[in-house]
Amino acid sequence: MKPIGHPSPAPSDRRRAPGHSRPRGSASLASAPTLPGQPDLDDLLARIRACRVCASSLPLGPRPVVQAGPTARLLIVGQAPSARVHASGVPWDDASGRRLRDWLALDAARFYDPGAVAIVPMGYCYPGRGGGGDRPPRRECAELWLPALLARLPAVELTLLIGGYAQRHFLGTARKAGLTETVAAFAEYAPGYLPLPHPSPRNTAWLQRNRWFEDRLLPHVRRRVQATLGAPCGVAP
Repeated sequence: MKPIGHPSPAPSDRRRAPGHSRPRGSASLASAPTLPGQPDLDDLLARIRACRVCASSLPLGPRPVVQAGPTARLLIVGQAPSARVHASGVPWDDASGRRLRDWLALDAARFYDPGAVAIVPMGYCYPGRGGGGDRPPRRECAELWLPALLARLPAVELTLLIGGYAQRHFLGTARKAGLTETVAAFAEYAPGYLPLPHPSPRNTAWLQRNRWFEDRLLPHVRRRVQATLGAPCGVAP
């Protein structure tokens, strides 16, 4: 699934922070040819999970958390793992994940099936705390690994863009001025993309102010997920 519009720079600050040079070897990895089959994807995932490019900048050390399989038809792109996800190594293994699975009407068995659902955040490791919450996802992940990983997910039919970082990267200039406007304009990004707010408990106030999301958009989201995965989501078509 290729970005639409003109993709924005990789997540986090658009200007490089002092001492943050482009990771060596990123160009060759990003342009790696598509090689079909599970062994190729397995090799790439092993390299991602062994990545230590940002080790000196991560407060809890590196632990890349991704999930993918060559037959996955649903791709979930979020922000970066939380501290709890870092501890468990399981994507969305926190309060945000519980809300997300409720939004999608997927049980844990289906959600964590890499043959059906790929989970690829913009940053693969917990970035640490900043003012008011977790820091932005490290941009090195998208620069170094994302193009090669997406090229090895040929079966993806629907990509859920969760939060502003994913929407900025994949929608580029096609996104609206803010997250609320982008989510409200979801029909413009069909059929390949579906922008969503982040399910973090910190966004509960946003959900309360925007009742239309749960009342009108979530039933549509569940229908799209059901149609993509071919599995019951508890919502009539």
